[in-house]
Amino acid sequence: MTLKFYWYPKCGTCQKAKKWLDNHEINYEAIHIVDQPPTESELKEIIEASGLPYKKFFNTSGKKYRELGLKDKLKDATEEDMLAYLASDGMLIKRPLTYDGNQATVGFKEDMFENTWK
Repeated sequence: MTLKFYWYPKCGTCQKAKKWLDNHEINYEAIHIVDQPPTESELKEIIEASGLPYKKFFNTSGKKYRELGLKDKLKDATEEDMLAYLASDGMLIKRPLTYDGNQATVGFKEDMFENTWK
């Protein structure tokens, strides 16, 4: 499976991650996270592959997150509720989201990319 790289082109962190992938000559499919957000089933697959809790996939510093009051809503939300929120708007998803069918990373830290994608 080709590496899927969900990103928002105006996001500085996404730009750094894309540059890292390009510099390491890693083939990937760049997917605009707002225009083509992952579906609930894709998100579930990605989250399970990452081994991280569902809450780690929320863009907690985003305007949408604050507008929807998700900080309070997520306290009692089920995994299904969280998937529905995430799939409803790409701006709610922490980015970039990178997935190859077996493993996934959320956000960008150079050492994490080194360990996962190199």
